[in-house]
Amino acid sequence: GNRRWMEEGNVAVPAEMLKWMDSFERKGCSVILVSFDSKLVGSVAISDEIKPTSKEAVSVLQDMGIDVWMVTGDHITTASAIADQIGLCQSHVMAGVMPKHKADKVIELQNAGGIVAMVGDGINDSPALAQADVGIAIGAGTDVALECADVVLIKSDPFDVAKVIDLSAATLRRIKLNFMFSF
Repeated sequence: GNRRWMEEGNVAVPAEMLKWMDSFERKGCSVILVSFDSKLVGSVAISDEIKPTSKEAVSVLQDMGIDVWMVTGDHITTASAIADQIGLCQSHVMAGVMPKHKADKVIELQNAGGIVAMVGDGINDSPALAQADVGIAIGAGTDVALECADVVLIKSDPFDVAKVIDLSAATLRRIKLNFMFSF
């Protein structure tokens, strides 16, 4: 599990391990700790590959006037490193969010007056996808995420989020135009 789980299980994490964890989290890795009989016995650092178009997708979405946020269960150090790599402002990073609380974060953004589109791919994202005004699932995601979403992207390309928003805006303009000329 993570640091929080180790603390809750009264598993001591030595200072040298915390230093090792921090070095990997600063690179954008998540660190998984393994315990047995309330003793730390191992650790693994893993990371998802950041898609080549992620930084461009964030930039394009921001240029479209969209407020881009990251809501993740990752540790704040890991989330901050990823945000830096994709050009996302640190103030728009919500880290350490438990899966059941991701939907609460969507509600928080909605209550602040925003129309929220949530992009996700896993079972942990499903409640937030369902809560969002528009849920966008990555096609390579879990079945439950695909079922909860309003839009499913076939490819796992973050840039397609901007394409979908642009396409939906063009469709809405066409519908309005057709209504205007139908009378």
